[in-house]
Amino acid sequence: MGKKGLAVLVLILCVGLLLTGCPKKTVMKEEPSMRKAEEPVAEREKAAKLEAEKELARIREEEAKKATEKEFEKSLVAKKEPGIAGEVFESRLLKDIHFDFDKYDIRPGDTEILKENAALLMKYPKVKIQVEGHCDERGTSEYNLALGERRANAAKKYLLSLGISTDRISSISYGEEKPLDAGHNEEAWSKNRRGHIVILSK
Repeated sequence: MGKKGLAVLVLILCVGLLLTGCPKKTVMKEEPSMRKAEEPVAEREKAAKLEAEKELARIREEEAKKATEKEFEKSLVAKKEPGIAGEVFESRLLKDIHFDFDKYDIRPGDTEILKENAALLMKYPKVKIQVEGHCDERGTSEYNLALGERRANAAKKYLLSLGISTDRISSISYGEEKPLDAGHNEEAWSKNRRGHIVILSK
């Protein structure tokens, strides 16, 4: 083969290589339809997770409520001396408030006690209570009955202001008739000047 023939062969081979070229890589493009299909799945999973969390919170809240109800039920003790409305109950969860000598205004520290009592009562809307007003032994029976009534009404009024409805609260005065402490000194008297809550119906 002469030089001319060799040149022609080389030219043919070069043209062939140019026409063939390098093999192209196949690129898989993500179809828009695939993305659209994935998005609803993610949204559904997110919604299901939120719903599960809400349900778990509801169950825990319900369990806490039942535990509180059981604690309240266990705390109820029938009062030894029935009230004028028949059998009444006392609960250690309902705290007494106390008054200064010859006073019936609610002291700052006792407002917090009444707030705690109100918060407990709000959990049990069917529970009806009676606020008792008590005095120490000093003063006449008539004066102490009137003072005890003012004390009971002061506590009742404060509970009403905290959202307890009027049909759930009544009040009564026992004056000096039912002392908590039978002593004849200031320690005993300070205990007896009190507002006490009893439960009329559960």
